[in-house]
Amino acid sequence: MNLVFLGPPGAGKGTIASQAKKHYGIPHISTGDLFRNHIKGETDLGKQVKAILAGGDLVPDSITIAMVKERLAEDDAKNGFILDGFPRTIAQAEALKMMVQLDAVVNFELGREQVIKRLSGRRMCKSTGRIYHLTYDPPKREGIDDETGEALIQRDDDKPEAIEHRLDVYLEQTEPLISFYKREGLLVDVDASPSPNNVMAQMVSVLKG
Repeated sequence: MNLVFLGPPGAGKGTIASQAKKHYGIPHISTGDLFRNHIKGETDLGKQVKAILAGGDLVPDSITIAMVKERLAEDDAKNGFILDGFPRTIAQAEALKMMVQLDAVVNFELGREQVIKRLSGRRMCKSTGRIYHLTYDPPKREGIDDETGEALIQRDDDKPEAIEHRLDVYLEQTEPLISFYKREGLLVDVDASPSPNNVMAQMVSVLKG
């Protein structure tokens, strides 16, 4: 099963991907992880990415496409994959079309208010990176990490004004992709507002597998 996941920040794509990779026995390929692995491994592509990011620029399509192409050629992706964070542009979608044949593009739908509620409620322990949620997964003591006793923080990108900006950027980038994959007959919409288990069941049902 060759899948692409689309969805706004906070839609739970990572959570569903971790369930789906077990269900289908295929790898979850996140472009963020690919960048980090190449930088850590000091590959030629990694060195290019590191220099670009250090200069405050966006990684060009050509480098992202090369990384994804290399990753999809690995043995564990032979029977399928879940792509998360790629494609982000029409040029990337066209390049992917030349590499592989997709089975479906899953569009996780979540309303703007729900996105803001989910993300703005997140709190993090700075030293361990553990994430809590004020509504869905609160700490035992308000504002305090269960394990370390440290005060929890709210990341800057989880503040409402930052979330609004992230959503605007996402919509600007993704609307053309949604139209592109609709025309290709590959887009399936999944309601991301219920619990992860319900979202997963809904997706499996839609994909008939």
